[in-house]
Amino acid sequence: MSAAATAAAPAVRPAHWRKPLRRRFAAAGSAVLGAVLLIWSLTPLYTMVLIALDPEDGEIEFEGNFWPPEPSLESFRSVVTQEARYLEQFWHQFGNSLFIGLLTMALTLLIGSLASYAVDRLRLGRGSLLTNAALFTYAVPASFLIVPYFRIMYSYGLADSLWAVIAAQVTFATPFAILILQLYGRLIPFELDDAARIDGASAVQAYRRIYLPMMAPALAVAAVYALLLSWNDYLYQAVLLSVKNMTLSVVQGQLFIDIDAAYNAMMAAALIYVLPPVVLLFALRRHVVTSLALRQVSG
Repeated sequence: MSAAATAAAPAVRPAHWRKPLRRRFAAAGSAVLGAVLLIWSLTPLYTMVLIALDPEDGEIEFEGNFWPPEPSLESFRSVVTQEARYLEQFWHQFGNSLFIGLLTMALTLLIGSLASYAVDRLRLGRGSLLTNAALFTYAVPASFLIVPYFRIMYSYGLADSLWAVIAAQVTFATPFAILILQLYGRLIPFELDDAARIDGASAVQAYRRIYLPMMAPALAVAAVYALLLSWNDYLYQAVLLSVKNMTLSVVQGQLFIDIDAAYNAMMAAALIYVLPPVVLLFALRRHVVTSLALRQVSG
């Protein structure tokens, strides 16, 4: 009887068998999810390339084709030579975008590093109140601030100036930069600052020779964030700048008001436009990875 019951009972896998099985299912699920997210993320970029290579003003994408029958680089030529519609001032507009992006990045790093150094390394009283007040700006949507900000810039005579956009982007990027720099700065021993003071170094010398070199990974993250923030902005550039000072991101908005726009040329311009952030991220990738790895280890 006992032998028959044992034979009829279903086999139960040992616990040490079930754990590897769960790991395999988890790994398979993660791989599938990663593939879906990768396809979802790359589809817009693929569509941009598809339209840019189409010699027929980008109509091939709307015909359901996965690749142009006769791919052409003519749209890129028309952009570079400024022959495409809306892109007669392409390099001037690209220069405006580059100027705003680089100045936003530089000022964000300067202000953010000085603020985080003063609050953390100089042990300012109520320094956390300063950083928390800066982070509070993220609680208000940027679109709600455009009207009062425009009036302020108009009163100072900067309504049609690239510096007005730079000031806005630095305002939005600095709180995040301060937060990142403070979190990373806690990994640097305070004994280094004490040793520098004993050796006679001033606060400025300690900032330049100790703080900034050791904060390079966090500075790289803040730089990429500041550049991407200004590079992707549309609202403030469209409101604060006239046609004379228009940036390339605002020009792309012409696609939505022209039913017969040259889509292939506009997508070619967009692909050229994304190159500076990609180059910056590629140049700083080692520091960015180092920052993320150190934060993970410390956490």
